[in-house]
Amino acid sequence: MSFVSIEKITKIFPGGVRALDELDLEIKDGEFFALLGPSGCGKTTLLRTLGGLESSTGGKISFEGKDVTFLTPGARNIAMVFQDYALYPHMNVLENISYPLKVRKFSKAEIEKRVTQASEALSIQMLLDRKPGQISGGQQQRVAVARAMACTPSLYLFDEPLSNLDARLRLEARTFLKQLQRELGVTTILVTHDQSEALALADRMAVMDKGRIKQVGSPAEFFHKPANLFVASFIGSTPMNLLDGVVNNGKVSVGSIAFDVPVHAQSTARTGDKVVFGVRPEYVSLASGPGAGIASGVVKVTENLGTHYLVTADCNGILVRGTAPDGSEPSMGETVHLKPEQGRVLLYDKASEDLC
Repeated sequence: MSFVSIEKITKIFPGGVRALDELDLEIKDGEFFALLGPSGCGKTTLLRTLGGLESSTGGKISFEGKDVTFLTPGARNIAMVFQDYALYPHMNVLENISYPLKVRKFSKAEIEKRVTQASEALSIQMLLDRKPGQISGGQQQRVAVARAMACTPSLYLFDEPLSNLDARLRLEARTFLKQLQRELGVTTILVTHDQSEALALADRMAVMDKGRIKQVGSPAEFFHKPANLFVASFIGSTPMNLLDGVVNNGKVSVGSIAFDVPVHAQSTARTGDKVVFGVRPEYVSLASGPGAGIASGVVKVTENLGTHYLVTADCNGILVRGTAPDGSEPSMGETVHLKPEQGRVLLYDKASEDLC
């Protein structure tokens, strides 16, 4: 069952800037869904439109089959956590958590019960008498989530809530957020520009660009089978090899290199088709000797990624990236032999930029 249904949502700002362009999306009940994309793609505008903080120019938004397009934020039964947490600096933690409940005129006993439950669930009960300026960024993030949690909403909207944390705290907060969402079972939408965050947290995700959705799917689908060149170039901690080529008798000619046409494209690729050959560096190994690899090249750059090295080789003017295990990395200027894993190779139509 879909909890959130978005139909032809459009948002045009003054000056004709089209932030959302007839966007359609379905989000399932209880799902952790991530909106990902570059700055200016429209992901935050979409979240704010879902929350009622922005009015749409056209289209319809429904929660559990109920049209909420023109409802105020307070009438939508949602809770938002913002990038800067939006805590009141003059209030202590207890007052910050309880304030939305007071606005909604909950009884004193009910407020006390909800604040206690939320603060204990997030292990911040010892901070209730402190003000935001007296606690760490990670603790502020928990207070913001506790405030949202205490309202018992039917939908959580998170707008880059982890971006202000340092790297270690961000990893801890990621685990905490996913565990909390699983326990509460509340439909959650996360906006982030951090693809590792989206891949780690989301059940499903959408990548946006210029107000449109480029692909919707599971994190595994995004990583292993990007639907188009935009997603292929955007997703991945290391850039995917995307090489212009031409199909020629069952092979893809990329300069002087000839790759096999991948299995998924063998029934559609025709000789003369202009294509883009794609394979992630993680699936390009360095073969042991001449003839063992498909392409040979001279090492130009090696990058230490901890458990392995990213190796960039110049194959007769074409740069191809592969990986080598830590301890067996090649030296600069050394000749290497690169071998893509055939089952992981992708082929894109050059004209449409879609997967063949």
